[in-house]
Amino acid sequence: MNLPNKLTMLRILMIPLFVVLCYLPIPNANIYAVVVFAVASFTDFLDGNIARKYNLVTTFGKFMDPLADKLLVTAALLMAIEGIGSGDALLPAFVPIIILSREFMVTGIRTLAVGEGKIIAASPLGKAKTISQMILIIVLFIVNKGYSELFVELSLVNVVVIVLIALATLLTIISGADYFFKNKHIIFSSK
Repeated sequence: MNLPNKLTMLRILMIPLFVVLCYLPIPNANIYAVVVFAVASFTDFLDGNIARKYNLVTTFGKFMDPLADKLLVTAALLMAIEGIGSGDALLPAFVPIIILSREFMVTGIRTLAVGEGKIIAASPLGKAKTISQMILIIVLFIVNKGYSELFVELSLVNVVVIVLIALATLLTIISGADYFFKNKHIIFSSK
């Protein structure tokens, strides 16, 4: 197993640590959790760059790298709905519903493609979507405010969080539509 694939597996192994840290009844649990999430997110940047730079791109990496991202982001979104510490949801449920729906759709299309012997690599829009979601999650966990508090006082921090929620949701929808239309031939093939 090459280094990029090891980094992908490390990202997956960091997910339970992130979740446990979210539940620990200690001061600043959100900060410890966000550090683990940020390190795990950084491995996504590293594994892709190393794989491309040193020509270490593998079928395993093409499949597992996006899956690792989905698992990490899904865990964080679910923890954001539950809230950290105070238990107030950091994110309205419709945002994870949109994000997870897109991820199931893309995973379904990828599964169909694999059945036809094709591997679909992540697109630039998909990468932008993932980056926006990871940044949103990091900011949400650092700010650690229930989302209903964001609209009470329109401070700079609250506006930034609202804009990040809107951006991540919009990029999710756009990248999902782009993925669907670019790969509709796989969905509607006659095989």
